[in-house]
Amino acid sequence: MCDIIGLTSIGGSVMHRKIMRYLVEWKNSPYRKPLIMQGARQVGKTYSILQFAREQYENIAYFNFETDIQLNKTFNENIDPVYLIPILSRISNNTILKEKTLIVFDEVQLCERALTSLKYFCENAPDYHIIAAGSLLGVAVNRVDFSFPVGKVDIKTLYPMDLEEFMIAYGERELVNQIKECFLKNISMPEVLHNIALSLYREYLVVGGMPECVNKFLATKDYILVRQAQKMLLASYLNDMSKYNSRIEIKKVRLVYDNITVQLSKKNTRFKYKLIKPGARASEFENAIEWLTLSGIITRIYRVENPIKPLDNYRDIDSFKTYVSDIGLLGAKKNIIAENILMLFEDLGDFKGGMVENYVCNQLVTNEYFVYYWTSNRGAEVDFVIQREGKIIPIEVKSADNTKAKSLGIYIKTYKPNYAIKLSTKNFGFTDGKKIVPLYAAFCI
Repeated sequence: MCDIIGLTSIGGSVMHRKIMRYLVEWKNSPYRKPLIMQGARQVGKTYSILQFAREQYENIAYFNFETDIQLNKTFNENIDPVYLIPILSRISNNTILKEKTLIVFDEVQLCERALTSLKYFCENAPDYHIIAAGSLLGVAVNRVDFSFPVGKVDIKTLYPMDLEEFMIAYGERELVNQIKECFLKNISMPEVLHNIALSLYREYLVVGGMPECVNKFLATKDYILVRQAQKMLLASYLNDMSKYNSRIEIKKVRLVYDNITVQLSKKNTRFKYKLIKPGARASEFENAIEWLTLSGIITRIYRVENPIKPLDNYRDIDSFKTYVSDIGLLGAKKNIIAENILMLFEDLGDFKGGMVENYVCNQLVTNEYFVYYWTSNRGAEVDFVIQREGKIIPIEVKSADNTKAKSLGIYIKTYKPNYAIKLSTKNFGFTDGKKIVPLYAAFCI
């Protein structure tokens, strides 16, 4: 049984997170370095780390730099592990043991010296297992005066729960296995299971993947309570924008964030500065977009001019799209009632397409793809382009069962990919070089 050192008990049921497999591999790796886990606020970083520690270690030494002021004083005195370990053991009132204790630095972005200490743990005390976590690490480490232990740490990003994790939490592990099998074999799901999976997908569009919202939904099935939780999360994001920005930048960051739902409501979802305010220019808002991206609140994907390896060499930095990191928070920002999303009413207009694009982008990013989109000189557009299993694959997204995709046809004729992926509400299949995938199976890609 794992004892938690310096941590009060945490309630709630165990929730399956796919990052656990990575964490076990990290623990057992002979090349292990101190791990930095980053991600947006409330995606489940602390929960996942502590659950992993309970399963894999004899005890946990947990330190929170937001709630324990004396920790900052300790690290400002000395960051040599020989000095720190006895002090940290004293603070936690227990002995920290090599390989048997997981040391957790939470909200580590608030203490630059603690982050720097990871370099010395890597070099001088590699037998101590350390994970550092923080909500705004991306923002913090990009400050000019911030000393980051480059090359001395492993880095992993945790995202909101994807649809696979949502289904497993729902008790639908067998359905997930069936979806994976149909995806691999390109065979249709039994119609009754296909409809059940579509229903779960639509529920996920409402609830999203923030663990607190998922837990609340599974416990109550009350969309109003879920929306209240989402509103609280949105408020915490706004608070961070004010707390960790200069006075000049606060308004710009909020304007960009509030405008993303407007961008996704357009037929062409490419980001346009003029939609923020009349006369807006890139030079005025590029720092705000960068802050939101580094904080994990939004995802930015670039247009690729030529779908040739390596894709990053052909990205157009002036043409990009932005998506909210969690699909449930997108609906909450737009104040769309659950019934409209569950039924995907036509009165959602072009936003319906943007919302489904956002969902697919979230699933691809969670699977750690570098995601792009493609347009031709004559206006044809493919929603996403990724490199999968060494092949460059175009992905077309449709919010319903209308799978006509003229732009995808132009892409295929021009670049002759190994195959293309078409996501819609249709069942699995493979025809004319196109892999037909139901929207609920986007996590399989």
